[in-house]
Amino acid sequence: MTYASGPYGYGYAPPPPPPKPGVIPLAPLGLSQILTGAFATIGRYWKQLLGVTAAAYGAALLLVAAAFGIAYAAVADHLPGVFDLPRGQEPSWEDGRPLLIAFGCVWLIATVGMLVASAVVYAACPAVLQEAVLGRRTTFGTVWRRAWSRMPAVMGTVFLTLLLTVPVPLTVFVAAFAGLFVALEGSGPVAWVFLSFGGAVLATLLTVPLAAWLWVKFSLAAPAAVFEGRGAMASMRRSSRLVQGSWWRIFGALLVAGIMSAFANWLIQQVLSLLLSFPASVTEPTGADSAGEVLIAYVPLLVIAVIGSMVAQALCSVFPPLVTGLVYVDQRIRKENLAPALAEAAAEAPPFSR
Repeated sequence: MTYASGPYGYGYAPPPPPPKPGVIPLAPLGLSQILTGAFATIGRYWKQLLGVTAAAYGAALLLVAAAFGIAYAAVADHLPGVFDLPRGQEPSWEDGRPLLIAFGCVWLIATVGMLVASAVVYAACPAVLQEAVLGRRTTFGTVWRRAWSRMPAVMGTVFLTLLLTVPVPLTVFVAAFAGLFVALEGSGPVAWVFLSFGGAVLATLLTVPLAAWLWVKFSLAAPAAVFEGRGAMASMRRSSRLVQGSWWRIFGALLVAGIMSAFANWLIQQVLSLLLSFPASVTEPTGADSAGEVLIAYVPLLVIAVIGSMVAQALCSVFPPLVTGLVYVDQRIRKENLAPALAEAAAEAPPFSR
């Protein structure tokens, strides 16, 4: 008996690789492919991603600066009555109340502004991935319009996820420490105090798995809000269905992305700090003129440090959402056989070119 011969043995050829029109192959993805796809998206669409990030956070900072300026102008007359008092004199409530109100207003505006900016960035990443997966071109204007239109839904998913996850361990932690303070005020036995402290820590740790489970369960809500145009509640339900049966794999991918992003941010900040501290260690001004010269010499370093810090923050803020978006695409490929529809859509557009 003879067998058919060929370069693959016995005449059988391996199956063809899945199509890859964009940053990922259109097939179920492994962790390495998800991470590589996120890096490839940053490499190909860095102008759009950094542009949206800079515009969103820059607008938030300008809003906070304007609010601070208005608040300062409104309460400037009350500042001497709080900070420039003679020794031993307490500030009056008439001077302190406007400052507290102004501080609260600025804090509220800053919080809302940063939440809106974060929601825009979170929406921009799936908007870019919609084109990156298919290998299509896109522009800053297209990404910005898409991200801004989906910002309310994305902000709703982020707010609801925080509302479900953060209060669980926080409430237990506060309640347990309230019991600890009661024990201290009551001058109870030392053993009871330590037992209360240990109970507070243990109760908080026991609630962390529940918070983590809820966080992963609703982690795909933001990509669903952008990819499918759903509202906040519908996106939360959609995320719950997609995560079902794959919790541990999704948790691992998101955890690795978060650790990588945090480490990269820390490493860049350390390099920038070393860059700023090195001239000070080798330069010792001897007078006002030399100090001025040193300050002038520091200006380029400060500019480089600020720009580098902004770029690092931008990169670290888009990497986890990109990984989350690719996990969403992977889940739809696995559960809904999305790959043929993506391949068909990719064939209708010209390939990406730099």
